[in-house]
Amino acid sequence: MHRIVLSSVAAFTLAIASIAQAAPLVIKVSHVVAENTPKGQAALKFKELAEKKLPGKVEVQVFPSSQLFGDAKEMEALLLGDVQIIAPSLSKFDRYTKKLQLFDLPFLFHDIKAVDRFQHSKPGRELLDAMKSKGIKGLAYWHNGMKELSSDKDQLRVPADVKGLKFRIQQSDVLEAQFRALGANPQKMAFSEVYQALQTGVVDGQENTWSNIYSQKFHEVQKTIAETNHGVIDYMVITNAGWWDKLPADIRKGLQEAMDEATEYGNGIANQFNERDKKRIADAHKAKIQTLTKDDLAQWEKAMEPVWKKFEPDIGRDLIEAARKSNG
Repeated sequence: MHRIVLSSVAAFTLAIASIAQAAPLVIKVSHVVAENTPKGQAALKFKELAEKKLPGKVEVQVFPSSQLFGDAKEMEALLLGDVQIIAPSLSKFDRYTKKLQLFDLPFLFHDIKAVDRFQHSKPGRELLDAMKSKGIKGLAYWHNGMKELSSDKDQLRVPADVKGLKFRIQQSDVLEAQFRALGANPQKMAFSEVYQALQTGVVDGQENTWSNIYSQKFHEVQKTIAETNHGVIDYMVITNAGWWDKLPADIRKGLQEAMDEATEYGNGIANQFNERDKKRIADAHKAKIQTLTKDDLAQWEKAMEPVWKKFEPDIGRDLIEAARKSNG
């Protein structure tokens, strides 16, 4: 009798274990932009590749456009384990490490190729682990592109044209200092709130990539977009370090391979998206695209010089010099 009961218990336990083993690991990926952006497409490619490499072992759920968590809550959600992978803008990390403020320095990188070279360099790769002590593990850098400046005014050619205007910025002390140096008034605001703020005049302008400007329809509520390429909007794909380290080795390996391939794919299309969306904005004839001369750009650079001096001690001169070398 006892043998029968024990056999039944053992069989039940084995059945439960089999069910548990069969259930795939659910990985939630949350981001704040539209699916038709480089980040949106890279996230979908990661899902496709991860599930292909680890069939039946993982299920990747992607939540775009702040569906799950917005700008303000996603980092907290990651640390609490409510989401497994997020891809915040590099501007969002200054409270975890001052070193990543590097990417917000105006006119540091000449173009996205220079950004890419630095991110693949030894100092760039080391920054992925700069927040391990805070429980954050960097998995990859995802490109968005170079930033342009827009406003609801007819003229946006030299720094004097933005004096006194209100500009939406990300949660970044460097970007706040950048606009203060221009004599403008920076307003920190979640990405999901920007369109309405521009539409209603809560802010006069913003800075973003061509693909973000188009996908969020910012060009419909702005008069002028100046092609400044004054900064970069890129993302660090991050996960909870504790969660990552506890994953079985085969799953961790498969996920990292999927992430590397998705990164190559997403970064490869980022420039195409920006060029395509710049043309779409021009063809829409709603916002004027203002081309700047070298002399115009020199004025912007000079106006923003104090920002470098202010943040160099926190970022580190060696890191800034390593980034500048990537310009070739």
